This record gives sequence, C-alpha cells and structure tokens, in this order.
Amino acid sequence: MKVFLQKKVSDFEVKVSGKWILAGEHSVLRGGRAIVFPLNSRYLKLKYDKTETDFEISLSDQNSSELELIIWSVLERALKKIGIKRTQLKGLLHFDSKIQFGAGMGASATLCVALTHLFSYFGYLKEGEKYEFARDLENLFHGESSGVDVAVTLHQKPLIFSRHEGFEFLENYQKPHLYLSYTGERGVTKDCVDKVKKLFIESAVKAQSIDAKMIESVEVFEKLLRQSKINHSEWIEGLKKSFECFYDWGLVNDSVRHHEAKLLQAGAQACKLTGSGHGGFMLSYWIKPPSNVTLDLIPCFNFD
Repeated sequence: MKVFLQKKVSDFEVKVSGKWILAGEHSVLRGGRAIVFPLNSRYLKLKYDKTETDFEISLSDQNSSELELIIWSVLERALKKIGIKRTQLKGLLHFDSKIQFGAGMGASATLCVALTHLFSYFGYLKEGEKYEFARDLENLFHGESSGVDVAVTLHQKPLIFSRHEGFEFLENYQKPHLYLSYTGERGVTKDCVDKVKKLFIESAVKAQSIDAKMIESVEVFEKLLRQSKINHSEWIEGLKKSFECFYDWGLVNDSVRHHEAKLLQAGAQACKLTGSGHGGFMLSYWIKPPSNVTLDLIPCFNFD
C-alpha cells in the first residue's frame, strides 16, 4: 500500500514579480512620468510558517550570504518603523529569489513589498498603508526612492507613474518584440542617482535639458503604446532618444557599450538601459522574435 504524505502549506505565502522600465528613469524623481511593467519571469517568493521558536530566515540558495544580510537590514528597519522588537516575532521566514539584485529589475522593491505584505498579515499594517511603508523601506537602497518600483511590484500591473500625481494603470497596449539581457555588470542605484543630482549642481541647464529629453521620450512611448499598429521606426527612434539620456548623464560604462554592440550585431534595432544605469539590464528592440542568438534574452511580454 502506497502512503502519500501531504505537503505542508505555509501559513502565509506571497510572490512578488520584478519590473522593467520603458522610459522615465531619473527624471521621475523630479516629477516626470515613468512607464513601468511587471516582469513575471523574475520574482521573489516569501513563505512564513508559524512556530514557537525564535524568528529566523532561510534561503533557497545556500550561498546567499549577501542576500541574507540585506534581508535582515530591511527587516530591522521594518521592525523599527512598526515599533516592535525582533524577539516579539516567532516562526520561520523562507525566501526564494529568482531576481538579481543590482540589475535594475526591482529586486529591492520585491523584497520591501514582500515584507510589507508579511507585516500586513501580522496585523501591523492596513491596506492603505502598504505603499508608503514599502517605499520607506526601499530608501535603504536608493537613498531616495521615487516609489515607481514599489508601485508596480505592489500592484503587479503595468502603469504610468508620477511621483506627484500618482499613477494610472496601462491597459490594451502594444507589445512589440522587446527583450531584456544582462550587461554583465551590476549597477548601484544610489550612486547613479547621486551622480545625476551632482550634475544638477554643477551644470543645471544641461541637467534640465536631459530631464526634458527623457520626459519627451515618455510622451512618445505613451502614444506608441496606444496606437492600433506597431510603428517600428518610431519605436526605434524613441529607444535611441531615451538611451541618449543615459549617455548624457554619464551612466554608460564600457560593459554597457560592449553589450549594446553585441545586441546590435545580433540583429537588434535599438537598445537602452532600463533602471538606474552603470550596468544592470538592457532593453533591445527586434522587428521579429530573435532566433539563433547566443545572448540570454528575456521576453518583456508574455505572448498568448
């Protein structure tokens, strides 16, 4: 006789997808809009099991000592905000991360949002308090979080985000052949943000003109996303223009240049960084789905 053991269901589970930004990086901090999408293929899973033992965490990847330190630092900030001590919590917290930190995919936001959902489950947060709570947690990583990553990872829907005006969900939009690929080098969001802020101090006119170019790029993409047919030439020009901003900000290093060259040589029509800069992931635009390409490409959209 066969005996089937039923797998224990965790007391609380949440899966938070990463994100990618089409346009609006950096200028979103100063009131510009950003177009951002969830990336369902890259995510963070959090599971919580009630026990009477001291509160502890575990990770699927046994070699994730760096991630464990990051998690504890965010947990400590969350506990401080709520006003409780770690000793007041019991149980086991398990993390399964399928998203790379420092790559512009919103890994820090997925962690902050997942922990926000957990503390809401514990009863410390109301639904309407989640966004600001998670955004404050993300300040640990960015110094000053615009909130765009938190918004899309919290709601798990494409949206057009404004720091001052809120956001609107994006529906019935065009889905061109856009792919993500890793440049081979991590980017540090806070360093990139600080570099752009420094430009505003040293050359305000230049910095404002770059912001204006990125804001204009967002407006172009808004129109393109809502068109009935995909206009390849306008998409290509839009991506080139928004990528120029990263060059103008000084956020394109040799790794990024080499990766862009590889993508264009493989058949991509245009590229741009997505995220803060100095590495991370790059968007590439293709007329048709790429084939016989050795680069590891992640589709931005799920096609039915």
